[in-house]
Amino acid sequence: MDERLVELVLRAVDLIPPGRVAAYGDLGRIVGIGPRQVGAVMSRYGDGVTWWRVTNASGGFAPDLLERARPHWLEEGILVKPSGGGCRIEEHRADLERLAADWRDAVADLAPAEE
Repeated sequence: MDERLVELVLRAVDLIPPGRVAAYGDLGRIVGIGPRQVGAVMSRYGDGVTWWRVTNASGGFAPDLLERARPHWLEEGILVKPSGGGCRIEEHRADLERLAADWRDAVADLAPAEE
């Protein structure tokens, strides 16, 4: 996987504030890639970042990750859906405009992609 792309995604994840979440697609739109690419980066390299702040479009995870995310969500005040199947993403979604602006500043030091 392209190291630059990994860095672009991980820096975006690092900028999601505590108590907030973003979907794979949200981050994909910011970085300029698809949600599956974001998911691939997170599955391989996401252990060192606040991975529990990145969910699917409905605020959920695979069952094994959901159980690992719950303590983090509890600590940060991220509410779980009444069904227990994920977080209430509509209540906890990060300000995506702010996140995109912060991300542009955070990646300004990275060399442009090679054509």
